Amino acid sequence: MNYYSEQITNLIAELSSLPGIGSKSAQRLAFHIIGMPIEKVNHLTETITSARQNVRYCKECLTLTDRELCPICASDKRDHSVIMVVESTRDLAAYEKTGKYDGVYHVLHGAISPMLGIGPRDIKLKELMVRLQKEEVKEVIIATNSSVEGEATAMFISKVVKPTGIKCSRIASGVPVGGDLEYIDEVTLLRALEGRTQL
Repeated sequence: MNYYSEQITNLIAELSSLPGIGSKSAQRLAFHIIGMPIEKVNHLTETITSARQNVRYCKECLTLTDRELCPICASDKRDHSVIMVVESTRDLAAYEKTGKYDGVYHVLHGAISPMLGIGPRDIKLKELMVRLQKEEVKEVIIATNSSVEGEATAMFISKVVKPTGIKCSRIASGVPVGGDLEYIDEVTLLRALEGRTQL
């Protein structure tokens, strides 16, 4: 049984179809939007429409941008000889927040997952190999997630990059800050041990 009018029910349904938005969050958002001044609602819808129409892949790294080249690829202050390979634009943003990486990126837009039928051709690996052939690249840093899919992707990338003679490295993974060792799985502990650094 619907508690609300058709318009409100439709709005809640559309909002709850977004990732990470449950039915209660969708209800809160729907009533917030309905309570907003009409100018703000119009501005919100125009912003969404404009973003959907104008955002595209960067010509170099394939992150999402509204220009031909994203600000990172367009910058001459970045080291274009080092490419960090990430699964998504969100991962790129996470590394950028550290402020410690000055190379460029390559966004795969996914990871290899045979279980889901996602192979190397379904993500942006071919584009990475094209970049490696035409650019002077010294190192490829593989920064895929520490999941089964991320590991499979990292192994595949290392197999295709190593024959080119370009240095290929994998980000270290291990114990999170504030984590208790007794609750951490064996694979993570092994990675932390293998990725240890001298003090």
